[in-house]
Amino acid sequence: MSKIEKKIIDIISKSVKVMCPDCPEGIVYLEYPKERKFGDFSTNIAMRLTKELKRPPLQIAADLVKEMSWSKDDIDEIKIEKPGFINFYLSRSSVINELKDILGRKERFGCSAVGKGKKVQIEFVSANPTGPLTVAHGRQAAVGDSLARIMEACGYKVTREYYLNDEGVQMNLLAKSVRARFLEAVGEGSGFPEDGYKGAYICDIAKEMTSKIKKDAPETVFGDYAYKEIMATIKKDLDDFGVKFDVWYSQKKLSKSGKIKKALAILKDKGFLYEKDGATWFASTRFNDDKDRVVIKNDGTYTYLAPDIAYHKEKFEKGYNRVINIWGPDHHGYVNRMKAACQALGFDKDSLSILISQLVTLYRDKKPMKMSTREGEFITLRQVIDEVGKDAGRFFFMMRRTDSHLDFDLELAKSKSMDNPVYYIQYAHARIASIEAWGRSPFFNKNKKMGSVPIHLLDKPEEINLIKNLMRYPKIIQTAANNLEPYVLLFYLQELASLFHSYYNSYRVVTDDNNVTGARLTLIKAVKEVLFSGLSLLGVNAPEKM
Repeated sequence: MSKIEKKIIDIISKSVKVMCPDCPEGIVYLEYPKERKFGDFSTNIAMRLTKELKRPPLQIAADLVKEMSWSKDDIDEIKIEKPGFINFYLSRSSVINELKDILGRKERFGCSAVGKGKKVQIEFVSANPTGPLTVAHGRQAAVGDSLARIMEACGYKVTREYYLNDEGVQMNLLAKSVRARFLEAVGEGSGFPEDGYKGAYICDIAKEMTSKIKKDAPETVFGDYAYKEIMATIKKDLDDFGVKFDVWYSQKKLSKSGKIKKALAILKDKGFLYEKDGATWFASTRFNDDKDRVVIKNDGTYTYLAPDIAYHKEKFEKGYNRVINIWGPDHHGYVNRMKAACQALGFDKDSLSILISQLVTLYRDKKPMKMSTREGEFITLRQVIDEVGKDAGRFFFMMRRTDSHLDFDLELAKSKSMDNPVYYIQYAHARIASIEAWGRSPFFNKNKKMGSVPIHLLDKPEEINLIKNLMRYPKIIQTAANNLEPYVLLFYLQELASLFHSYYNSYRVVTDDNNVTGARLTLIKAVKEVLFSGLSLLGVNAPEKM
C-alpha cells in the first residue's frame, strides 16, 4: 500500500469515527476507479454505512467529506458521484513523492508481507504418466507456477506439488500398449488393446526397448520402462518451460502406506460411509454434493476418490493453511465431492480452492488445429515450446482468465511485432534498457544520487499517468494472489507498456536539458523495474536487447 493511500484511508477513517463511533476499525478501503475521470482512488464507505446511519448514501458521503481534513499537497480535489462514491484526485506533488518512494525502497517494489508466512500448497499439472504433456497441461503449468511466484511475492510460503497417478487401470493399459507395439516391432504382433494408447510415442518407446528387453519379459517390465521414459520427458518439458516442483507425490506409495484405509476408517467412524449394492459409499450429499459417491467398488477396489481423500487429508495434516488444486475441465464435476470429503474429515472447506483450467484451442493461419486424443493425435507442450518459445508460450497460456476457454494463436505468439503482447511488453523493457545504457555513457554521465535528481520537473500528463500506473503495481500483485488469477498481472503489464510506448513516442527522454533528462531517466528506470518484476512473476524473461 502506497503512502498516499494510507493517508487517504486515515482521512476517511477519522471522519467515519466522528459520524459512526461504534463502527469497527479497518472498515475503510480504497479501490481504483475503472475510468480515470472518476479520480485516482475511490471508496464506497458511504453506501456501506447506509444501514448503520439510516440515511441515503449521497447524504452520508457529503457529511463524510465535510468532516475530512486534507492537505492540497496530497489531494487536489474530492468529488462525490452517484450512488455515493467518494472519489479522490491526487496532487502532482503527491504523485511525484510516490515515485521517490518506489525507487527508494530497499526491498523489491511490489512485494509485501500480507501472506505473513502462511503455508500454501499448489498442486498442478499432475498429468497421468502415460504420455507427454499436452497444451492443456501447458496452460495448467503456466498458471500454477506463475500463481506460486505471485503468492511468494506476497509473503506466502509456497510448495509446488505434482501428484503422480502411477498405479491402476491407466498404468496397466500403458504396459499393455507398449508390450503390444514391442511385439509388433519384433514381428510377433498379437493384436493391440482396444483402449490402448495409440500415440507415436508408444511406438518409439517400444522400438527402443527391442534391444534392451526380452520379448518374454513380464508385462510390468514394459510398464516400468515406459513410465520412466515418459516421466523423464515430462520433467524435461517442464524444466524447459521454467516450471520446477518441490514435491513429486506418488499414489503408489500412498496406497502402500495404508493411509487410504485409515482415511476411510475416519469417515466410517464419523458415520459418513455406508454399504449399498455391495459397494461402500461416501455420504457426500450431507455436504452439498449432488449425489453420494462410491469409494470402494463391489469388487473391493478403490475408486479414484478414495486415494484423493487420503491425499488431501495428508495435505492439511502437513500444516498447510491453504491448499490450491489446478485441474482440467474434465474434473469440474469432481470439485464438490472433494470439498465434501475435506469437510467430512473436519477441515475447513474454504481452505481448499480448486481452479478449473479450461480448454485451449490452438490456431494456425486463423484456423483451429484439429486433434483426436482417441487416435493418439494431439499437440504436445514440447511442440508449442519448440515453435513459439518458453516466454510466449507461458504468456499466451495466461491471456484469458483460467476458467475461460483460451484461443492460442501460434502465428501471433511467435511474431516479432507490436501486435504480439509479450513482444510488446518485452520491447518496452529492452527500449528502456537501451536508453539507460546511453544515459550511462561518457557522452551523458549524470552521476547523480536519486535524491538529487529534479524529478519535480516531471510535469507532463503522460509522466504523471505513468507514475500513477506504477503506484498500482503492489495492489495488482495482491489482487492476483487473492483472486488466484495471474491474468490480472498480464493485463496490467500490457497497460503499463502501452503508457510507456505512448510517452516515448511523444517526448524525448534524453534532451538538451540535463535536469529534465535526469528526471525522465529516473521515471523510465522505475517503469523498467516494474516491467522486469512483473515479467519475472510470470516466468517470462525481460531482455535488455531485442
